[in-house]
Formats: sequence, C-alpha cells, structure tokens
Amino acid sequence: MITQATCQQLDQQDPLAPIREQFNLPPNVIYLDGNSLGAQPKAAIQRAQQVIEQEWGDKLIGSWNSAGWFDLPSRLGDLLAPLIGAKSSEVVLTDSTSINLFKTLAAGLKIQAEKHPQRKVIVTERINFPTDLYMIQGITEWLNQGYQLQLIDTTEELYTAINDDTALVLLTQVNYRTGELLDMQALTAHAHKHDVLTIWDLCHSAGAVPIDLNGCNADFAVGCTYKYLNGGPGAPAFIWIAERHQTAFTHPLSGWWGHNAPFAMQAEFTPTKTIRRALCGTQPIVSLALVEVGLSTFEQTNINAVRGKSLALTDLFIALVAQECGTHGLSLVTPTEHAKRGSHVSYMHPHAYPIIQALIKRGVIGDYREPQVARFGFTPLYTSYMDVWNAVQALKHILDNNDYEIHAPRNAVT
Repeated sequence: MITQATCQQLDQQDPLAPIREQFNLPPNVIYLDGNSLGAQPKAAIQRAQQVIEQEWGDKLIGSWNSAGWFDLPSRLGDLLAPLIGAKSSEVVLTDSTSINLFKTLAAGLKIQAEKHPQRKVIVTERINFPTDLYMIQGITEWLNQGYQLQLIDTTEELYTAINDDTALVLLTQVNYRTGELLDMQALTAHAHKHDVLTIWDLCHSAGAVPIDLNGCNADFAVGCTYKYLNGGPGAPAFIWIAERHQTAFTHPLSGWWGHNAPFAMQAEFTPTKTIRRALCGTQPIVSLALVEVGLSTFEQTNINAVRGKSLALTDLFIALVAQECGTHGLSLVTPTEHAKRGSHVSYMHPHAYPIIQALIKRGVIGDYREPQVARFGFTPLYTSYMDVWNAVQALKHILDNNDYEIHAPRNAVT
C-alpha cells in the first residue's frame, strides 16, 4: 500500500524540492497542467519590470545594443541547447511553433525536391497535434505540386510507411494526448536509411525528457517554451537546424532578421550563413526576456535529474490511481514502460470531461482532450509527491460519490 507518509518521505528526500519555492503556485491549488502552460517563475515579474521600466522606459532604442536585445534569440538558443542535445550554433528562439514548422517543412521539401524530385509523401501520425497536421496540409495545398500527407495510426506502421517514396517525416516526440514517447534515435535512423529528412516536434518533451538531437542525427526540430520550460503564455518557440543543413536551409518567410546584413537595408535578400537564417521579423523582446527566466531555472539542476523525478511522479500517480480508483472504469492510455513515457499521464473515461471540471472546482487542475481523455501533467521542478497524493484523493472522492455533472458543457479551455 502507498500511504500519505510514503509521499511525505519522498518529498523530504527530493533534491529538486527547493526549486519549487521559486515558482508562484496559488494556495490550495494542485497544478497538474504544466504540460499545457508552465507555472510562473517568481523572477519573471522582476525581469518583466526591468525590461519595461529600465531597458525600454529609460534606455529606449539604445537597449537593442546595450541590453543585448538584438542577440537575445541566439543567446536563449545557447541556453536551451544543452536541454535538447544541440550545439550553441544550432538553435534560436523565434516566432511560434506553427510558423517554425512551416519553415522546416518548406526547407525540407526544397532540399528533397533538388535531390529526389519524385518524392511527394510526407508521413506523420493521425493523432499528432492538430497544428502539425494543419501546417502540412496548408503548405502542400499552397505549393500545389502533388505532395501528399500520409497519416498512420500506430507507431509500428511508421517503419513501413517511411520508405523510398517519402520526402519528409514529421513526428512529435511525446504525443500530446497519450503521453507516448517515441524512439527518436531508431526512427531517425530508419528514415535516413531511405534518405528521408526528419522534423521533430519537441513541444511536450523539451524540459521534461532528455533529448539528444545531434546524438540521434536528427535533421530539424521545433518546440514551444511555455510548457515545461515555463516561458509564459504564448512565449516564442524555438527552431533547431542541424549544422550540416544550415547552408541549404531556406524558407519563404525571408524577413530582414534572417538577412546576412540586416542593417545594410539592401533591396535583395541574402540569407545569413548561420542559424539566424531561421529568424524572420523583429522579435518580441518582453516575451523573450521571460523565457530566459524559465530557462535559467534549469541551470540549478540537470535534465537527467528532472527525468528521474518525472518518472517517479508518473509511476506514483499511475500506482495510486490503480490503488485508490481502480474500480471506476479509468482506462490508462499512457505507456507504463519508462522508455515509452513522457511526463504526463492520460486516462480514458466516458465522463472524463465532467470529472476534470469537478477536479478543477476542488483545486486540482488537469485538463481534457478529445476523445474522453483526462490528462495530468507532472512538472518535476515544482510538482511534489504530496501533490500526487492529494490529487488522487480528490479524484477518488469525486468518483466514489459521482460528484460531477455528466451533462456539463465542454469548453475549449478547461
């Protein structure tokens, strides 16, 4: 039996526990939705005030140089690089995940069109995050050159779907709905056997799962910073281009920040030879500055320690749900095997949506995803083992007493 005392002892032994105090967590709230929006680092408020009052308010335009605004996308990329297995020259923070996906799709298709013009298939999973599917659909329809989107339904199918007809494969390392963690190294190696380029979406893995883009010999990657990286709502995303592809990387969004000499104000676009060719227009400095606060938190630990706690938290949650709520029809859809699990846990239930609403009313914030999936995210920097205990006790009370509105309306945001 797992007891409350067990969870209290785990918290006492947790080396990451002190970091929790560096986040603003509302009283009487158990936050299990950091896989959608990370909690606010306390230092973010001071940093925002510094940017607005001093750098912008006092120094005005001079801060592009004196405060390092111009180099911020690259400097943050260097700060992020160790968390994703990148070199300091390979990643920048800019734009949104969707826009960065468009850039990588455009670049990858152009590279492949020059090498393998007959290849017209882009492979991804049917249950991939919708924006990934939409961006593929959008660029292929816009190009109108016969490209086809091939959707597969199981991980096993990927190995047969990726073949000599494939141009690109776009995969999310951790599935947003199920929490399944794909084998980046094996899938990338399989793609490269067929000379297929890979694009990895790291939105639900960066900051929670050790990633080794270079070790896996991946080609391109994108991801957001507002989930496990705690950069704030709508924070700029990141884009990674393997060093070997940077010279060939081109895309239609050729804004002046990607120019070789942006302040020369030349009429013709000449891309820089560095990772900054992935940039487009003027950057949102206040948002970028807050991302720096979130990333700096990771300097107090290492991603392997974060992963160790993530697995311990999710193991505990799965075991406690089985122990306390095992008779209530919850069906685990997240893999139990460590090598196949990210940092969130999902259950299917016919009344998953009203159950999540009932939990939120009791101060336990998870979220709902179609169809019938209750999702719980565990952010090791601030989630405690007692959070897990108390969340499951709240879930048990709701299920034991049918304390939820079956016909509650579904809203886009839970």
